[in-house]
Amino acid sequence: MLFSSITFLFFFLPVVLVLYYLIPAKGKNIVLLLASLLFYAWGEPVYVILMILSICLNYFCGRELQEREDDPRGARRSVIFAVAANLLILGFFKYYGFLLNTVSALLSVDIPYRELPLPIGISFYTFQAMSYILDIYWKKAQPQKNILYFALYICMFPQLIAGPIVRYADIERQLTQRKFSVRKIGQGSRFFIMGLAKKVILANTAGAVFEQISASPASSLSVMTAWIGCICYAFQIYFDFSGYSDMAVGLGKMFGFEFRKNFDYPYTASSITDFWRRWHISLSSWFREYVYIPLGGNRCSPARNILNLMIVWSLTGMWHGAAWNFVVWGIYYGIILVMEKYVWGVFVEVLPKAAAHIYTGVLVLVGWVFFFSPSLGYAVRYLLAMFGAGAGFADARGGFLLITNWLLLILAVLCSTRAGIILFRRALGLARGKKARMAVETAAYMALFFISVAFLVTDTFNPFLYFRF
Repeated sequence: MLFSSITFLFFFLPVVLVLYYLIPAKGKNIVLLLASLLFYAWGEPVYVILMILSICLNYFCGRELQEREDDPRGARRSVIFAVAANLLILGFFKYYGFLLNTVSALLSVDIPYRELPLPIGISFYTFQAMSYILDIYWKKAQPQKNILYFALYICMFPQLIAGPIVRYADIERQLTQRKFSVRKIGQGSRFFIMGLAKKVILANTAGAVFEQISASPASSLSVMTAWIGCICYAFQIYFDFSGYSDMAVGLGKMFGFEFRKNFDYPYTASSITDFWRRWHISLSSWFREYVYIPLGGNRCSPARNILNLMIVWSLTGMWHGAAWNFVVWGIYYGIILVMEKYVWGVFVEVLPKAAAHIYTGVLVLVGWVFFFSPSLGYAVRYLLAMFGAGAGFADARGGFLLITNWLLLILAVLCSTRAGIILFRRALGLARGKKARMAVETAAYMALFFISVAFLVTDTFNPFLYFRF
């Protein structure tokens, strides 16, 4: 089930909210847990069993760690087992086909295998489970004694499918103590509507343009058309994923939870280092806390620090997908981050703001080519087209796409920077008085909601890109 679907907006969510607020406080977690299992089973009923097995595995491993807190060796064995078991489950469903294909290519043999559909959201809830185990091992959190509450942490539907990745230490207290109010419902609704509009109006529209361009052979694209396609994909993935994250934060507020923001205007970054402080914040912080720092972080020699960075970014690439283009995408960013830290970072810092933004924007767009390409060969051909080795500099198709989508591109630029929210708030500020401002704000959000619904009704292109991760 998608957040951006009529079924969710007008049936599932209203029914769950009504039941949630009618039932006494002691039963709210159970209602939310059952709703979350139903939400997941709606699209993949078989894989609910896998999720329940993951919940049981990590719950009992957490309890075992508590029992062995006075036995360091036993605790270490337990945490190694738990992490290994989680990685094996994730690896089997996500990477075994990729591994067999790689071995087949290297050995020039054909190894047959049955391709399994990837369980939606497995990367997200597996990382949450591992953060729970590691937080207990490092004494940052206490194990949850109530298995139903722990199950809710793993499979809470607002952030189950595509994050943000919620660390157990950040949500431990909220599982038993959280505040409910009409004001929080209102705040959550505003977050949700803004995220829905990002997804349905901007991401889907930009994605349709990209799909049209990417359907053509890369060698047939002009420089103009190739760049328009790449820019549209950049806007699609940003508004798609940040929109989902906003909806998740908004839904969390409606149910009394507070999730951390997952994006902070990444396309306004002035370096690649800055970009990754703003993009998919929960994933970046997860790898920093649970991989980079345990490896030694930057408290080591430059050579070891470079190795640590490359390990983290290779894993980041693999987390996003079981294909060599994702691995190369991760290594690409790892190399740039190393270079910014040890070679040209000091020069980037003194660049004029405009030049720094152009430098960052071009590198990010080149990175997206590796990300969206079905193969490394296609990525190379697309990059060649972007830099002049395709069908010339400009063509009628590129001009047509630019003329017919100029409003989309302007809105996308405004809404991917603080300028969009500033203009929105200034428009609301024209109303005199608190009540008038509240009425105008409510009307604006309601209008945005119904426009989004209109787009949903008339548009069949409605994927969530990060569902496959």
